[in-house]
Amino acid sequence: MSNFNDQVIADFNANGGQPGGYFEGKPVLLLHAIGAKSGVERTQPLMYLRENDTGPWYVFASYGGAPNNPAWYHNVLAHPDFDISVGDGKTISRLPVRASVVDGEDRDTIYARMASLFPQFADYEKKTTREAIPVIALTPRAA
Repeated sequence: MSNFNDQVIADFNANGGQPGGYFEGKPVLLLHAIGAKSGVERTQPLMYLRENDTGPWYVFASYGGAPNNPAWYHNVLAHPDFDISVGDGKTISRLPVRASVVDGEDRDTIYARMASLFPQFADYEKKTTREAIPVIALTPRAA
């Protein structure tokens, strides 16, 4: 894991799930995916979109517009049941979720919504040579 990610995770944990710096004021969760090959838990801070309090969290395998999908994307495909951590500035909750890839018009609508809120996501899509940046729904599940 990168030093940047380590700093964001520490900041997330120290501030009730509300990191500062680049992520200040942005919706961030910690994705606790299981390594596709290693089976070891890997924690990744990610921005997310959530339309309401009961629906899924949507995360985006943007990787800054890189030509390849990030490692965490392959991990959640291999092991779709894992936990996320979300916070409200006071309390951090670790919640079980199931990941599924969002396709077609639904994917396009959700990605466009994220890009309208956070324009860097539009830049990532222009920059990448991938057909489309994957959108993953993280749906709450029973523990």
